[in-house]
Amino acid sequence: MTEGRMQASARLGGLDLFRGLTVAFMIIVNTPGSWAHVWWPLDHAEWHGFTPTDLVFPAFLCAMGVALGLSFPRRVDARLWGRVVRRALLLILIGWAWQMLARPGLADFRVFGVLPRLGLCYGLAAALAILTARRDADGRAHLSAPALGIASAALLLGYWALLAFVPVPGHGAGDLSPAGNLAGYVDRIVVSTHHMYRLGTDAAGNIVYDPEGLLSTLPALVNVLLGALAALLWKAAPERATMRILLAGIALAALGLLLAPWLPLNKKLWTSSFALLTSGLSAILFVGCILAARSEAVRKALWPLDVLGMNAILGYLLSLLLSLAAMRTGFQAWAWHALAALLPGNLLLASFLFALAALLLVLALLIPLHRRGIHLRL
Repeated sequence: MTEGRMQASARLGGLDLFRGLTVAFMIIVNTPGSWAHVWWPLDHAEWHGFTPTDLVFPAFLCAMGVALGLSFPRRVDARLWGRVVRRALLLILIGWAWQMLARPGLADFRVFGVLPRLGLCYGLAAALAILTARRDADGRAHLSAPALGIASAALLLGYWALLAFVPVPGHGAGDLSPAGNLAGYVDRIVVSTHHMYRLGTDAAGNIVYDPEGLLSTLPALVNVLLGALAALLWKAAPERATMRILLAGIALAALGLLLAPWLPLNKKLWTSSFALLTSGLSAILFVGCILAARSEAVRKALWPLDVLGMNAILGYLLSLLLSLAAMRTGFQAWAWHALAALLPGNLLLASFLFALAALLLVLALLIPLHRRGIHLRL
């Protein structure tokens, strides 16, 4: 294999490992045996703050951005635009279908969610990337790093300014409490509390925010754009890319932490400091996955992550469907009680083992598809 092909293989392999790692963590986080017994690294920060779990969704968005960046240069035509619109709409519609399956009925139908946010972020990022791309002599579009960088900075600064200076009735400007923040207020106005995240409550139990709401999608979009910039760094100088991406990741993470005293890290609001920190940490993880993919032995050892990474959306959907089936059939309660009885002195471990079993079951379902080359491509 030539050096160029080896580098391309490591890059693409690193992306699959990166996606697989995020999906594996996502499944473990979403399927504990009992929500009352969860290790703190496997749970989200209650409001302000940061835990390893808070990195999972932003990292997946960064991986989406890397894949977007690696798909260029290419020709821009009606077929490409159709593919972008189709993929964005499918992600949103699948998310809505899941909402209807989990909680049938329109009275409390949740408009937002993980999959709708993926769809919005992908569609907006792809459109921005295409519209700001430069054309070469052959008519192919090359993504513009300056344009993506400027757009990222504008989104982060703009969102920060909105949270800080636009007043919310009854709370004023700059209030970052669950009830007083602008993002939650916008969601309450746009879709009403009946169609927001039912656990997004204040101290009184009133639904006041949605962690995947409309306004907070803007800074989440930055995770995708910065992922695309990481791909451009790689393609511009493959032999020095890992070090450059690593240094950029460290700088972004440090900047996010430095800003935290003025704009707290908060996943539910997806604050600008949070977007910077998680983009930086994602870049560092991506570099680690690229380096791992360069070793044939390590790549074989991490093959399960490859399987998950190459069928990421399907793996995530399977975990949701299996979890729902387990709850509705009573298997969830039965299995949890059985594990708790086996480990009465360590319920945290029992809850984690349940989640690990769910991950292994998803993996077992994906392996036959993977070996047949069947991968869900939206």
